Amino acid sequence: MPALPSTATIGVIGAGAMGAGIAQVAAQAGHSVILFDNQPGTAKAGIDNIRRQLEKRVAKGKMPQGDVDNIIARLQPADAIDALADSRLIIEAIVENLEIKRQVFAQLEALCSPETLLASNTSSLSITSIAANLEYPERMAGLHFFNPAPVMKLVEVVSGLATTTEVAETLFDTASAWGKVAVHASSTPGFIVNRVARPFYAEGLRLLQEVASDAATLDALMRQAGGFRMGPFELMDLIGHDVNYAVTRSVFDAYYGDTRFKPSLVQQALVEAGRLGRKSGQGFFDYPPEGERANTVMAQPKFAAPANAELPALVVQGANSTIAPLLERAQEAGLDVVHRESLHQDGTSRLYLGDLVLALSDGRCAAERAVNEGIEALVLFDLCLDYRSASAIGLAASHTASPEARQLATAFFQRLGMDVAWLTDTPGLVVLRTVTMLANEAADAVLQGVCSAKDGDLAMQAGVNYPRGPLAWADSLGLPFVHRTLTHLQQSYGEERYRSSFLLRRKALSEESFHE
Repeated sequence: MPALPSTATIGVIGAGAMGAGIAQVAAQAGHSVILFDNQPGTAKAGIDNIRRQLEKRVAKGKMPQGDVDNIIARLQPADAIDALADSRLIIEAIVENLEIKRQVFAQLEALCSPETLLASNTSSLSITSIAANLEYPERMAGLHFFNPAPVMKLVEVVSGLATTTEVAETLFDTASAWGKVAVHASSTPGFIVNRVARPFYAEGLRLLQEVASDAATLDALMRQAGGFRMGPFELMDLIGHDVNYAVTRSVFDAYYGDTRFKPSLVQQALVEAGRLGRKSGQGFFDYPPEGERANTVMAQPKFAAPANAELPALVVQGANSTIAPLLERAQEAGLDVVHRESLHQDGTSRLYLGDLVLALSDGRCAAERAVNEGIEALVLFDLCLDYRSASAIGLAASHTASPEARQLATAFFQRLGMDVAWLTDTPGLVVLRTVTMLANEAADAVLQGVCSAKDGDLAMQAGVNYPRGPLAWADSLGLPFVHRTLTHLQQSYGEERYRSSFLLRRKALSEESFHE
C-alpha cells in the first residue's frame, strides 16, 4: 500500500507537546488535521502554540508567513472524539497507561470505519497488548515519534503481533512522505532506540559508581573522543532522571530482570532526592536560574596538566586500520615514527616510546594485561571515533607503570593536540566499552527480529544523534575485536551483563559483518 495521500484527514488524540508536534508534522505535509483533547480548550491552545513557534521562524527569516497561515488553516481543534470519525489515520499521543489507551482505541473502533488506520505514539507499552481487545487488531500499529516531533527525524513503525504487513508499510511510507526517517520495529520492550540506548547511560553510570572518573570528564570523553553530541550525564540531566530511570526500570522489568538492563543505584538516589536534572535545577550538574547562569562556572573536566617530557621515536608494531589515523597524526606533529611490519604475537598492535608500551584497550584492565603479557610499563588508550580529529583521550596505566611513564604518555598525546584524562584502571575504559555494549545490544535486537541491522543503525543516528550506527561502528572495528572486548569485560566482572550476543559471536567467528 502506498503512503496516505495529502487529501487524507489525520486525527491526533492528545494536544500536549507530543500530540501537537505530531499534528504540526502532518499539517506541514499538507494534510487536514483534527487535534482532539478531552480537556476543553486544550486542543485550541495547542494549535495557538504551534502558530507561535512557527512565527518565530518567520521572524528569523526561515519561513514565509504564508506557509504558517496555510499550516494553521489545516489544523482544526476538537473537544469531542466524534470529530475524528472520518479520519483516515488516527494517532494517539496520551498518557502512558495501558488501560486508558485500550479504552480510547475501543472508542475509535466503534466510531470509525474498518479502513481507518489506528496508531499509538507509545514509547514503552506493547502494541500487541494495546490492540488485544480490538475487533480489527490488524489495522493497529505503533507510530513512535521522538520529542520534539517537528524537529526529530526518526519515527519507529512498530508492528504488533496482529499488525498486517500492508498497514506497517503504509505507515512507513506515510512517515517517509512527511520527511521522517522511518524504521520498522517489532513490538518488544523499548522497541529499537529505548532498548539499544540503555548501555549509553548504564556504562556511564557504572563508571561513575566505580570512580573511574567524574561525570564532567566522562561526558567530555564521550563528546571529544567518541563524537557523541552529549555525554550520558548531561543527557540524563536534560531528559530528566525521573523519566530516564523509569524507562530503564520498564525495560528491565519487561525483560524479566535481565542484568543487561539493570537500573543504577546512583540514578535511583538522584530520583529519590528530587535531583531530576535541568527541570529541578540539580542533577549530576547544577543548573542555576536562567538569570544567574551568565556568572556561573559549570563543572569542568579534569584533564592532565601540560607534561614536559622528551619524546623518543615512536616504534609501531603492526598498525591496524583503527589506529592508523593516530599514527598519521603523530607524523604530522613532527614525531619520528618507525614501523615494524609484523603484528605482535597476540595479533594486536603496540606502540613503543622507549620502554613504555601504548596499546588500544581490549576490554581488560591494564593491570591484568600487563601481568598476562609481561609488560613493565603499560598505558592503555581509549577508542576514538576518529583519531585524526579527536580532541581528548582517556588513558589508564598498569600498576607497574612509573610516574615517568605516565608523564611520557601524557606528553605524547598532548603533542598530538589532545586533552588527556587519566582514569582509574577500568576494563574497556569509556568510549570502547560503551560502543561495544551498544553494538552488542543492537546485535541482539537484530537476532531477535526486532529490526534489521540497517534500521537499527538508522534509528540510533536519527533518533538519538549517535555519530555512527553501533553495528556499522562494530564492523569498522572488526567483529572479532568487538567480541573479544566483550568477552574480556565479562571475564573482568564475571557478569552476564557483558555476555556477547550470539549473533555478534557467530559473525565474528565466521568473519562476516552486519553490513555486507
